[in-house]
Amino acid sequence: MNPLKVLSLLALMAVAAMAGKPATGRMDNSVSQALKPTEWLSVSELQAIPSVDDLTVERLENMSLEKGAELLQQVYHLSQIKHNVEPNFVPQQIPAYVPLSNGRESTNLNQLIPTLKNKKSNFGQDEVTIIVTGLPQTSQTVAKANRKLVQAYMQRYNLQEQKQNALKYDYEDKTNNKNERTSSEEDSQEISNSNTRNGDVIVIDLGSQLTNYKRYAMLDIEKTGAKIGKWLVQLVNEMEIPFETIHLIGQNVGSHVAGAAAQEFTRLTGQKLRRVTGLDPSKIVSKSRNTLTGLARGDAEFVDAIHTSVFGMGTPIRSGDVDFYPNGPSAGVPGAENVIEAAMRATRYFAESVRPGNERSFPAVPANSLQQYKQNNGIGKRAYMGIDTPYDITGDYILQVNPKSPFGRNAPAQKQNSYHGVHQSWITSNKDYE
Repeated sequence: MNPLKVLSLLALMAVAAMAGKPATGRMDNSVSQALKPTEWLSVSELQAIPSVDDLTVERLENMSLEKGAELLQQVYHLSQIKHNVEPNFVPQQIPAYVPLSNGRESTNLNQLIPTLKNKKSNFGQDEVTIIVTGLPQTSQTVAKANRKLVQAYMQRYNLQEQKQNALKYDYEDKTNNKNERTSSEEDSQEISNSNTRNGDVIVIDLGSQLTNYKRYAMLDIEKTGAKIGKWLVQLVNEMEIPFETIHLIGQNVGSHVAGAAAQEFTRLTGQKLRRVTGLDPSKIVSKSRNTLTGLARGDAEFVDAIHTSVFGMGTPIRSGDVDFYPNGPSAGVPGAENVIEAAMRATRYFAESVRPGNERSFPAVPANSLQQYKQNNGIGKRAYMGIDTPYDITGDYILQVNPKSPFGRNAPAQKQNSYHGVHQSWITSNKDYE
């Protein structure tokens, strides 16, 4: 084996040949005593691992789920042998946009607040959902998942306007036709029963800057998160937005950036954001020494995570107060043909739950494996994955999902043992109802 070739192939993650005895000469069970790569990978397997410059989303999409997951596991474990892969990439400019009913207002993070002041005088009066992407939208799979999430929120927030207009119409109609029930009244009654609120959406398109695995792996999560956290403080102050109304959502490595941003917001203000959601939080390849990095409980008042690619793009590490594992911890989920599709299913599931009327499409119960879930026939105190996740639950939850949209397996009609028989908005929902 040619060591130089292997080092070249592994680029910045080439710590493989450097695992040696600690300076003290004593043995322990630390990572420094891990097996050398040649003891758990053959020479041909090592040589087959691509350069991080060449490992792209498109390349992973062209691999089977199993092959892609295996490759990512190999690359990750090689990078962790001595924990000395330091992050070195912080995007100078991060694209951002505000979805509108007739398109979107695109800019960058530094210019977003002035843009909001000029374009949307009533911005932030109700809920504010901020999405931090984690993969480039050059992938159709990524672009579609992000589009579905934004569309779901636009539908949810626009429905509230429809509800207000419908109620006004009802009042005027009933005044003129007290005894006549119209189809418009029936429609408006259905709208008025839907639990939605007004709100605004911001997309921080970090994923557009992560054009290959090298950038993805070497992203400085803490510095990038701190940049967004400082921007959040500016947003709250200049736009006079109550911080309690902000819901921060991160995808993949963007989940960890969202957590770091929430931490920076707390450091600067002394206040915690209400909720941070991680959509398939990624493995963290590069870490600064003596720094705890990664989305974790405590980053906000409530942290929830959905894991759909634990042994692929995602991580097996618990990331929140509550962690959901559709079909149990695995490389992917039903219907996902590659690791990118598996990773983005978390976004698709959450988007489906955001659409009005679908808030309870993903019933889950406490369990630590799909086997345990099946042994109990899915019976247990039920909570709902997605927008309706209650704030008073903790631990690991398992559920089953469909391979195609609609992905959620709606709860059965019969009465059940449930954490929440009635749900309020995510801003105020923190009580347990029977």
